[in-house]
Amino acid sequence: MNHIWRKLLHSKTAIKTPTAEQFTQEQDLLSDNLADNENKFRSVYKDCSDVIFRPFFIGGKDKAILIYIDGLSNIEEIDDNVLSPLMQNTEEQFHDVNSLIEKRISVSDVKEIKTFFECIHEISLGNPVILVDKRKTGFSLGLSKWEKRSVEEPSAEMVVRGPREAFVETLRVNTSLLRRKIRSPKLKMQSMEVGRYTKTKVVISYMEGIADKTLIEETKNRLSRIEIDGILESGMIEEFIEDNPYSPFPQVLETERPDVVTSNLLEGRVAILVDGTPFSLVVPTTLYSLLQSAEDYYGRFLIGTAIRWLRYLFLVISLLLPSLYVAVITFHHEMVPTTLLISMAASREQVPFPALIEVLIMEVTFEALREAGLRLPKQVGAAVSIVGALVIGEAAVSAGIVSAPMVMVVAITGIASFTIPRYSASIAIRMLRFPMILLAGTLGLLGIMLGIITIIVHLCTLRSFGVPYLSPMAPMKFRDMKDVLIRAPWWKLNTRPHFTGSYNKYRQSTGQKPDPTNGDE
Repeated sequence: MNHIWRKLLHSKTAIKTPTAEQFTQEQDLLSDNLADNENKFRSVYKDCSDVIFRPFFIGGKDKAILIYIDGLSNIEEIDDNVLSPLMQNTEEQFHDVNSLIEKRISVSDVKEIKTFFECIHEISLGNPVILVDKRKTGFSLGLSKWEKRSVEEPSAEMVVRGPREAFVETLRVNTSLLRRKIRSPKLKMQSMEVGRYTKTKVVISYMEGIADKTLIEETKNRLSRIEIDGILESGMIEEFIEDNPYSPFPQVLETERPDVVTSNLLEGRVAILVDGTPFSLVVPTTLYSLLQSAEDYYGRFLIGTAIRWLRYLFLVISLLLPSLYVAVITFHHEMVPTTLLISMAASREQVPFPALIEVLIMEVTFEALREAGLRLPKQVGAAVSIVGALVIGEAAVSAGIVSAPMVMVVAITGIASFTIPRYSASIAIRMLRFPMILLAGTLGLLGIMLGIITIIVHLCTLRSFGVPYLSPMAPMKFRDMKDVLIRAPWWKLNTRPHFTGSYNKYRQSTGQKPDPTNGDE
């Protein structure tokens, strides 16, 4: 019985203890009693050893307290520019504490705050907060400082020619990278917070006068509807804002390159930058945007067009080559030349499995090796994946489990999937490869055609923020076709792509084609 009473007593006292969530909901104003304010903050930050409470006297007379988080605030700046000047005794007369702080504190960002919620928010951002006795307001000092990674070369989007800088995990560094490329006040960045506990900062970036206002509002609305405990990476936001969450195809473009984000902003798209991740999101996107690389636009247009065609070819190979092999070997022997058919039959003579099981074994093994290469340490990851594929493939052929042509088919398919620039698009193709193989193994070429028709119909129904996923090919927009199957020269790309609503049509002046006769005398 005593045990029950103790539990009830403990629950009552726990209910009376104020929490940060209560302050968030109630919007409690600060009291003019410093002791009451301090007690509330100490109860909120109970068992938080990294939260520092530093009591002191302003000018030797007014009692105050400084609250900050060790590791998020610049302690050297606090000592030199806050505590040291405020604690000095002086005979100079000041009208109030405000004028004293304005004249003594050499911090650029000082703002007055009135509620507990604002104080907790500023402390969580790393900004120290000063509370003064007999005052119902506090002061937030912009002295946040934490460890951050330096700007490095992109690891997921490598190029031969182009910028060698990538986004980092710090939001303000990422926004500054965009500001360095677009030096115009037309570049707008609107900030908001997502996540009840993480309070993750999210910045919506767009070009005023170029991006459609409806697209901007739709982006804000989708982000404001997110209610979750925390956002740790931009991929979590991507799942909340995409149009069709059950599609294997990505409907949001993710990138770690500032130049890619810049080019999309200048085309009228909207970028979403998330604090704590080097990957930003761009909306809307299309299938052809996912198959384009930044390097397509830095080299000469003939080379860019040739590489783009090669990329499209290997996209088809990555999706259909194993299923075509299974269909031909299982149902359509007449499609193979007799000499090649005899050679393939001889290589499969000792294989105990049908072609369908054979290709599934090899594809699953290859995907496992690829995943293992990603998860292993960098020093051994590449070696294990390549050597493992060679050893396992040779051993499987020697043991008679798979045939040599099957190893070649799987290897070519794997190489083809690496030519897709976007990792998310590559995963989608790799996922669809398996149902295509099953259709080929059961219905032959008819199954492959049914699979292709299903994929095309699905792509035609997809939308990215209201924009057709196969635009500008379906629906057809001839003006925008200059940057789809080919990469037209820059002097012909004088119009921006038209997504929806009103838009700024021209991106450059017309008549800039080079004249070969200019150098003639």
